[in-house]
Amino acid sequence: MVAQVTDTAVEPRGASVIVNVIDVLRCFTVEQPVVGVTEIAARVGLHKSSVSRILATLEQERIVARDETTRKYSLGLGLIAVAGPLLANLDVRRVSFPFLEELARETGETAVLTIWDGLESVSVEQIPSFHQVKHTSAMGSRYNTALSASMQVFLAHEQPGRAAALLESGTVVLPENTAAARSAYLKRLEAVGRRGYAANHGETSPDEVGVAAPVFDHRGAVVASAMIAAPYYRVTEEQLHQLGAACVRAARQISLRLGSPAI
Repeated sequence: MVAQVTDTAVEPRGASVIVNVIDVLRCFTVEQPVVGVTEIAARVGLHKSSVSRILATLEQERIVARDETTRKYSLGLGLIAVAGPLLANLDVRRVSFPFLEELARETGETAVLTIWDGLESVSVEQIPSFHQVKHTSAMGSRYNTALSASMQVFLAHEQPGRAAALLESGTVVLPENTAAARSAYLKRLEAVGRRGYAANHGETSPDEVGVAAPVFDHRGAVVASAMIAAPYYRVTEEQLHQLGAACVRAARQISLRLGSPAI
């Protein structure tokens, strides 16, 4: 089993085996789904022999798969078995699906559900646009850029001082992280709270637009965002507000199903 992986060599990090395994798994991203032992070792600060042993164990459990030609690794189907129960029992994901479908039909754009892990916005469901040219968000994609629409939504509903602390520490990425820029951004979050949705009109990528609205649970806490992702050229300023209104409607319907008292 994974917990049996050990290494007698001195490791730079002095981390536990479980932390090392998690660090190795986090090297597989949407942008770089195939990674070699040398690359992983350099990234996580472990000896190549340690990384090889971890990967060998993960391969036995089908958590990763090795390409015999390149000798590099990618995530394996065994990971689905591990994550499946979580995804199946994620109430907000299950409840949201029909409303995301309707949002995608209504707007013609990709509808995405993201959740907040306390530091990043994580994509857990999407209904792709029917257009040939579209923007999509792969399952498990993570966002920590302050100008991302979903990040604006989550930070706008964080505890007082929490958003400011995340910005100041650099945990949440603001392009120009100065005191003045942080102050202006916090005012922007106040406006997001009043308006009910957040917009990213080509600010994180010149080719993409994102619009998101908060989803509340039975406690009145924000647990997700209903988001639209679209190509920049297809969205005017006027259409941006229309997409925002559509996201708000979808988010409210999901919130009602979750028993939210905030609607």
